[in-house]
Amino acid sequence: MKANTREDYLQRIDRVVAGLQAAVEQGDELPELARLASVAHLSPFHFHRIYRALSGETVGQTVARLRLLRALQLLAEPSERVTETALAVGYETPQAFARAFRQAFDASPSELRGQAERLREAMQRLRLPPVVVAEPALRVEVVSVVPFRVVATRYVGDHRDLDQAYGRLFAWAADHALLERMAGIYGVPHDGDHDAVPDHGAFDCALAFDGGDVATDDETYPIRLGGGQWARWRHKGPYDHLGALTDQLIAGWLPGSGYVLRDEAPFRHFLDDPENVPAALLRADVYLPVAPS
Repeated sequence: MKANTREDYLQRIDRVVAGLQAAVEQGDELPELARLASVAHLSPFHFHRIYRALSGETVGQTVARLRLLRALQLLAEPSERVTETALAVGYETPQAFARAFRQAFDASPSELRGQAERLREAMQRLRLPPVVVAEPALRVEVVSVVPFRVVATRYVGDHRDLDQAYGRLFAWAADHALLERMAGIYGVPHDGDHDAVPDHGAFDCALAFDGGDVATDDETYPIRLGGGQWARWRHKGPYDHLGALTDQLIAGWLPGSGYVLRDEAPFRHFLDDPENVPAALLRADVYLPVAPS
């Protein structure tokens, strides 16, 4: 099958944005995930992740941007009232609209509508998403990974604080006399939701052990990783912002690679312990589940 090019992916994203914009302008309900994924010819499982990587913003951020753009267009009409504008673009109350408006423009709707030049500049800025800069070519290899089991615990929050969650997992392993059996440190980010941004949100901190299955309890649970083909990229440097770097991998390597993402979560294999290795020398392998396109 013909490989998907970057231009093809971007055209799919453009179709999704056009559909969202039409819904905002007409005051309709926003399309559901299945519909958005269908328009983009993408799997619903990875739709939000691919959309974010290629557009530079989440679907939720796109909707917020388009709502504010439509609000500016309405406010440019002298007869349009602020309350009607707020409701027309999908805000439940004028107060919520005013808060979002001030956060975006450092002015109230009434103040900005009286400044024609500033109003035009704001509309021009909101017409386009953030610029996604093309990254240098990444050294990626596609490998087969034999399925294996890990023991995990869930963390939710800023991923820069993952060391605390891993510290608790290591303490659990020590309490269960498992440290000598430890075979690897892994992580599974769950960042494919509507408003998920890289390096924030739910994350499975995980350890692999030699010597057969490990009993879990209320603090931990088993996860199966691997199986099938995976695109593997070796990261060298601090572990912070690995989510954003994975987005760069999706945006820079996946289009034109001859592969598509399978319906499985990516995972990471942390090869070094930040407590023992300087941040600049840390290594981690990032795995994306793939299949020939």
